Amino acid sequence: MDFVFTSCYRDTVSDVSAAARSGSRKRVRRLIKRGCNVNARDNRGWNALHEAAAAGSKACALEILSAVRGISLGRCRSYVNCLTHEGESALYLAAQRGHLAVVRLLLKARANINELTNDLSGPLYAAAVDGGHKDIVELLVSKGAEVNRTHTASCWTCLHQAVYKGHSEIVRILVNVGNLEALDDHKISPLFLAAQYGQRECLEILVNVGANVNAQAADMATPLLISSQEGHQACVDFLLDHGADPNKACSTEWPQLPIHAAAEFGHIGVLQRLIAVTDRVCGHGDGMVSPLYLAVQNDQTRSIQVLLREGYSPDAQDCTHTLSLRSPLSLALDRSSNKPYSESVKLLVAAGAKLSEDDWIYALAADGTDLLQLILEHRWIPRPEALTTDCSIPQRRGKNVLKLQELRELLCVALNQVDFAACWLPLLLKTGLEPSLLLHPHMLEQADSEVLNYLLEFVNWSTLSPSLKLILDRRQAQKTWEPRLHFDSVPSLAHLCRLQVRVMLGPDLLMRTSVVQQLPVPSLLHDFLKFNDIPEPSYTRSAPSAISERIYEYQRTHQHRHVV
Repeated sequence: MDFVFTSCYRDTVSDVSAAARSGSRKRVRRLIKRGCNVNARDNRGWNALHEAAAAGSKACALEILSAVRGISLGRCRSYVNCLTHEGESALYLAAQRGHLAVVRLLLKARANINELTNDLSGPLYAAAVDGGHKDIVELLVSKGAEVNRTHTASCWTCLHQAVYKGHSEIVRILVNVGNLEALDDHKISPLFLAAQYGQRECLEILVNVGANVNAQAADMATPLLISSQEGHQACVDFLLDHGADPNKACSTEWPQLPIHAAAEFGHIGVLQRLIAVTDRVCGHGDGMVSPLYLAVQNDQTRSIQVLLREGYSPDAQDCTHTLSLRSPLSLALDRSSNKPYSESVKLLVAAGAKLSEDDWIYALAADGTDLLQLILEHRWIPRPEALTTDCSIPQRRGKNVLKLQELRELLCVALNQVDFAACWLPLLLKTGLEPSLLLHPHMLEQADSEVLNYLLEFVNWSTLSPSLKLILDRRQAQKTWEPRLHFDSVPSLAHLCRLQVRVMLGPDLLMRTSVVQQLPVPSLLHDFLKFNDIPEPSYTRSAPSAISERIYEYQRTHQHRHVV
């Protein structure tokens, strides 16, 4: 009688299959003698031999094969290669689970050593994949298993998978018979995988037998780049010590190098090693991209610090045509425009990054002065006598001095952002800007009454040019300006004296240092000499708008106003 499913478990496993799963040779033999069908399949397509192979029961497998062989030798060969619904053979299941004795038995029974599953795996691939079964790999290789066949949808070979899993002893076996430069569907070699996943020992094995350390994937990435990206310090060091090229371009879009990946992901040890061997032209050369851009893009503060400390310029190169980025500072400002300014901005400003017209908009076209204060903490405004040529001293009291072009662009933006003058004007004048530079027709025409009065308090209002006085007279007549009463009189001698003191000392030293305290004058005059007695204009916040909108509006309506 054929007991196919007359007595079965809830997962539809037949009696003989259940006995094989439990490893009970006596029960298997008894059921076979009773006439149970060893080929009865469950809902997965498994039969008794599959169960015995998966369980590692050589004795049960031997009983099953003997019973089938007793019927027909041809049927036995067909039966041993029977596949589950997933395309798994008994040999596959035994190899996958590391059952060496069962694998030997099945091979003697003529199991197909290269039979593939539905997902293109195979006995050798499975043995190398799941458990690192070295002894089975050695056996299958010695019996002629196909080593270089591609498996799974990714087209990996057994060597790819052994490297990925870090099975170094299996890698030692496979490198002697396999293709070292086999490529998957993304043209990734086994050595590339070792670098990507930090498999240092596997990497050494592959390099020592001659694998290419500079092999590039389909996207041009190299093992050194991917290892730098992942932060595998030991792999990076080994690759560099064995001929990996740190200056090999790894992208078709722009010349990406391993140093960019290290900076982007903040792997400081890797970054420091690569700085020592990477051509510095990448930090400033035309057509190149400084790693500072990548560090700023990803807010990698430590990367920025290391690069600046090692001499990479905070200005880098203009990458407008490469990445649509003008400078690292412009990128940092754009990324933090709607929140407190990032540490990246602070580091770049402190390092002396050049300020462009657009950068000044972030500082001046705002309802607050946080960025402008940050800039002026690290930059000094040059003295008036230095404004005729761009030969200002490199530093003043440890801080960089604004260059002539930077000052010109500051003033140009300021005169186009008069609506925010109540914010930026007091700060600029109290950090050493020569107020006469803002005595421009546009300023006098557009500034509100308080702002205009504040500016006039810093100059000798009686010596204004006739054209500027005409503007003031017209505004007073139109009642758009309410002058302070003393503007109708000649400035007091005290005011004229402090103007002269400022000229003698220079507005930068007067406003930003304690030089006043060293003068032979009463201490009560110190605040007066520094113009601290003048009340600052109040500011009424405007309707909120994104800084990007203000930049666009500035660029759309911008008129260059010659000041310096």
